[in-house]
Amino acid sequence: MARKTWMKRAAGVLLPVSSLPSKYGIGNFGKAARDWVDFLVQAEQSYWQVLPLGPTSFGDSPYQSYSAFAGEPLYIDLDQLVEEGLLKKGAGKRMNWGPDPTHVDYDIVRKGRNKLLRRAFQNFTDWKELQQFRKENEDWIEDYALFMALKEKNKGRSWTEWKKKLRMRDPETLEKWRERCQEDVDYYVFTQYLFFKQWNALKQYANERGIQIIGDAPIYVSMDSSDVWSQPELFQLDEANVPIEVSGCPPDAFSADGQLWGNPLYRWDLMKEDGYAWWIKRIKANLSMYDVLRIDHFRGLESYYAIPYGETTARNGKWRKGPGMDFIKKIHENVEGAPIIAEDLGFLTPAVKRLLKNSGFPGMKVMQFAFDPNEDSSYLPHYYPHNCVVYTGTHDNITTRGWLDDQEEPVLQFAKDYLGFENLDDGPMAFVRAALESVADLAVIPLQDYLGLPAECRINTPSTVGGLNWKWRMTKDQAGKKLAKKLARLSTIYGRAPKKGDKSDAYAG
Repeated sequence: MARKTWMKRAAGVLLPVSSLPSKYGIGNFGKAARDWVDFLVQAEQSYWQVLPLGPTSFGDSPYQSYSAFAGEPLYIDLDQLVEEGLLKKGAGKRMNWGPDPTHVDYDIVRKGRNKLLRRAFQNFTDWKELQQFRKENEDWIEDYALFMALKEKNKGRSWTEWKKKLRMRDPETLEKWRERCQEDVDYYVFTQYLFFKQWNALKQYANERGIQIIGDAPIYVSMDSSDVWSQPELFQLDEANVPIEVSGCPPDAFSADGQLWGNPLYRWDLMKEDGYAWWIKRIKANLSMYDVLRIDHFRGLESYYAIPYGETTARNGKWRKGPGMDFIKKIHENVEGAPIIAEDLGFLTPAVKRLLKNSGFPGMKVMQFAFDPNEDSSYLPHYYPHNCVVYTGTHDNITTRGWLDDQEEPVLQFAKDYLGFENLDDGPMAFVRAALESVADLAVIPLQDYLGLPAECRINTPSTVGGLNWKWRMTKDQAGKKLAKKLARLSTIYGRAPKKGDKSDAYAG
């Protein structure tokens, strides 16, 4: 299959929206986000890669969301609500947003944000515009809003713990609760209206300046989500809506028990019957939010690891056949250009490699995986194809400086010899330069690696919950003119700076 035309030699930076600086405890769609876009322009970048923007659930992970279609209300900019008269000036200043501006305290931020958004809802009057938004998103938003309202009535408990008639979506019971919770349902629709209004404006601001946004779609949805609750027939559940098997990864050299993710698995056989309609709708919705979409755990489309529900480890799982090229063809038939990145990390069988090649999607290369002195790794830059995206590390990796501090001597020496550095302080930039100078069409570098930040500034540690996961935030002064000038010089040297005319011709989704 021919290579996709959206890929060209370029550079970008990985930074979650939550990591942007703000006075309200978490990054949002306000001035700091526009300042960040301006920084990327000055730095001669073409892409901003973000993490999933869905409403976070268990462990505050954006990969465990209450909806595959909704947005996280925590990212709504309160200052814009003040400008629109929905909040009084200074309303946010009197709230507690957490003690540490370099880390998100989700419990505190969520409590304060919900209080102010409820207040904004009481002051809202443009019901015609809200109704228009509601109609445009009716295929998912009503189920989502009712799900969130019922979750609130059930003190945050998972829908699997609700009373049977609600769990099983008895029509009469649902209608009764919809009437009883109407104001709360309207409120949750309102938060989505604000989210998409602000996000679309931010995306337009970025696109007009030549910055395209790479979004992220977790392959699985959370069990505790409106998606599973409202359409249980799409998932491998029994007659009581209890999972039969759940997702994960088998044991390997890094984990003797494997990884037990616990997400419900898809009924790919049923999805095939209607041309994978739910998935196509999801991809189209994501590509209306982003310019490019990264599909997480792409190898699960070829075959996926299924673990019997109730197991405490991933040891006893089995590989099941995925939808493969039949599904990929449907994507190409329904999504013009298919600007998609395949997250193809991990153990790749020949079948997975064939699927990636036949899909035409660019795969990923992570430099931190390259330096095993006992093997000839495909992650070494001299093996890269053009049609791939190279990272020094991803949101699941330790920072490159942290990686260097953590390696045994043979691995570290190989990295030093290959990249040509001696001092560990010079290591992160040696990684960055190797990524940028490679033939990979796109190079995306986490901001932490440009800054040479230590291990505690990583975004996430896989297979762990709590701790510092998803909490790191940059400070205002970390992305200044000096750093922008440095990035611009590197992009120019390695032929990744936008060409003349690129900004006005930017792909806008």
